[in-house]
Amino acid sequence: MSTDATTTPTPRADGAGTEPTGRSVLVTGGNRGIGLAIARAFLAAGDKVAITSRSGEGPEGVLAVKADVTDSDSIDAAFAEVEAAHGPVEVLVANAGITHDQLLLRMSEQDFTSVVDTNLTGAFRVVQRATKGMMRLKKGRIVLVSSVVGLLGSPGQVNYAASKSGLVGMARSITRELGSRGVTANVVAPGYIDTEMTQNLDEDLKKQYKTSIPAGRFAQPEEVADVVTWLSSDQAAYISGAVVPVDGGLGMGH
Repeated sequence: MSTDATTTPTPRADGAGTEPTGRSVLVTGGNRGIGLAIARAFLAAGDKVAITSRSGEGPEGVLAVKADVTDSDSIDAAFAEVEAAHGPVEVLVANAGITHDQLLLRMSEQDFTSVVDTNLTGAFRVVQRATKGMMRLKKGRIVLVSSVVGLLGSPGQVNYAASKSGLVGMARSITRELGSRGVTANVVAPGYIDTEMTQNLDEDLKKQYKTSIPAGRFAQPEEVADVVTWLSSDQAAYISGAVVPVDGGLGMGH
């Protein structure tokens, strides 16, 4: 049975089923695009929100910390700063990512390894650091931001698809390891999203992309944020190891 927004749920004895207010939330890569929309959604819900960015800059109302997900020392320092300000991270959204698109025969090893190190190993670094606090709290929410490309594949994106597909195995392994500790780990797989990157595409190309999407349009970043915040709520406490597409039907069946 669900409760409405004005009801205060009764905490469970194990502490895993409460709907806390003012949770400590960390969103990596939360200074633009989907990450920014996610950070703002948690902020609007009354959570204490921190973001990481390479510049250390972020929107008003959030704690912005400088961090590079390819550097473990940088991640540890960022977490220490967030924990000092907001307490142990209770909700982690691993969103930071890059692309270096190139056809397979032209893709350099550096193109491949740099994308995997940021998108996949970077997620491992932040998840591993966050779970230390979650295990002590005996609760936590982990959401990994993947992509429909990780499920469908895409020409010129062998590196990106591999990194985003790997997040699925990561979430499911975390679920099997930490599910009994009140920690959930899920994957959100966005399709084409109306961000600065897609806005700069040629109009004919955008029309071509939209014809492949059953919904016939690109998603708004806020639509991805809605799914992330729901997966991080008590309403999704019994959902873990899932892959939730936000793609207008583009990747259905995968």
